[in-house]
Amino acid sequence: MNSLVVQRIRIHWTSRDAAGATVRGRLPLVYALPSLRTDGITVHEVLLDEATGYRPAEQLREGPAAARDAGLWVEWRDGAAVVDRLPGNASFPVRRVGTRLFSLAPGQLCRWRANFRFTGCQCAARWWYEQWTVHVAHAPARPGLFHDAEWARDRDDRVHLYGGPRPGRR
Repeated sequence: MNSLVVQRIRIHWTSRDAAGATVRGRLPLVYALPSLRTDGITVHEVLLDEATGYRPAEQLREGPAAARDAGLWVEWRDGAAVVDRLPGNASFPVRRVGTRLFSLAPGQLCRWRANFRFTGCQCAARWWYEQWTVHVAHAPARPGLFHDAEWARDRDDRVHLYGGPRPGRR
């Protein structure tokens, strides 16, 4: 039975001040999972939006389309879940092609972190920013699955949103 649990925590903001960054830095980056199916692909989305005071808005979706909506492409190969990042529409960093994130054997958990800068349409450009923390488990769902997880892979693609590598990155 192929079971994949995805939790995407998306922090959305427009302000660029230090006080806002301090608040965002204190937000939780893992949440308890609700009751989920035991097979197939299940995506638990958590949106923390500056406009709502970062009050969590949760949504649960199932199936391959849910993974695509979360920016992921999932394929099953010889019992492993192969997870790729789909091309996005961010203004920065620009990624026009998909990227292999990881391949998970049964029982493995992985994490991908990234951040982005977006603009609205060219006729009325409006900037906003997002930070994603994406947890993926090729394991049965349980409420505390991602709390204190031991990651088989921990990919950090965060960048300085004004160009260049993220400060302090190795």
